[in-house]
Amino acid sequence: MKSNDGEQRAGLLYGVGAYGMWGLVPLFWPLLEPAGALEILAHRMAWSLVVVGLALLALKRWAWIRELIRTPRRLALIAVAAVVITVNWGVYIWAVNDGRVVEASLGYFINPLVTIAMGVLLLKERLRPAQWAAVGTALVAVLVLAIGNGEPPWISLVLAFSFATYGLAKKKINIGGLESLAAETAILFLPALGFLVWLGVRGESSFGSEGLGHALLLAATGLVTAVPLVCFGAAAIRVPLSTLGLLQYLAPVFQFLLGVLYYREAMPAERWAGFALVWLALICLTWDAIRAARRSRSRAEALRRSGGTAAAPGAAAVPGATAVPPTGAGTGTDADALAPAPSPRAVRSPAEPTG
Repeated sequence: MKSNDGEQRAGLLYGVGAYGMWGLVPLFWPLLEPAGALEILAHRMAWSLVVVGLALLALKRWAWIRELIRTPRRLALIAVAAVVITVNWGVYIWAVNDGRVVEASLGYFINPLVTIAMGVLLLKERLRPAQWAAVGTALVAVLVLAIGNGEPPWISLVLAFSFATYGLAKKKINIGGLESLAAETAILFLPALGFLVWLGVRGESSFGSEGLGHALLLAATGLVTAVPLVCFGAAAIRVPLSTLGLLQYLAPVFQFLLGVLYYREAMPAERWAGFALVWLALICLTWDAIRAARRSRSRAEALRRSGGTAAAPGAAAVPGATAVPPTGAGTGTDADALAPAPSPRAVRSPAEPTG
């Protein structure tokens, strides 16, 4: 029991560390100026492949490449994931460096709700009444923000829908987090490298013109992408998916607080009203998920007492708030190989992404 408790505590720390790093990343992107959002994005693509490639080389994990190449459908889904995560990363970097951290945080607050809506529209999933109420409340929140701002919160919507689409593609790919990130950035590497070379030829690259410190910061974008992913993977095998679903809210909370308290972004009444409605929707969603998880555990316990079997008791997740890293870094299902191995009795979670 002590070993199991220790693994869960370690998993909780890994999870808080992962989502905490993702939540504090708005402090990092402004350090890369005067590089523009596109240059930063290209460096992130290129250096992420370098970092993840070295990690896989050290772990001698290359067998998945042959299997992936032999599966055109999965390759196509990897390409889709690469495209939408490019949009997500690029918009997020631009939003942070343009002083719109609060609006970016809203995108990750509403992402679970967008994921649920996509599940209904694309996968024909059936929702419970509380889930319908949460989605409806989120729609009202978007309308309030649109009326207050004179236009829809485009940054938030692009981030939420791109990441939900990314999660949907990743759910069907079903390969480990490091492997998936390596495949996605491999697709993006040549376009990113070509763009960086083009900037250099035009004399517009900041990589070699702003000093060694600036160049090292640009190279560190690979670590900023990979390290939280590894922590997430270590958490995913140690704590229930429901816990990860709740922990994921740490990232947008930190981003929101940074935007309001550190960057001093304006928060007029209509923006507070919109965020309050979104938070109300998430509270409703979380309450419903916790209630569903308790019912699932009760049924599992009843089955055990009657001599039956039950699947994954206690692993119910917050609907829509699944264990996909909020930066689009990939899943953590196999990223645990870089972290201390859990004991055989450690709680495992089916951390399969949906957005």
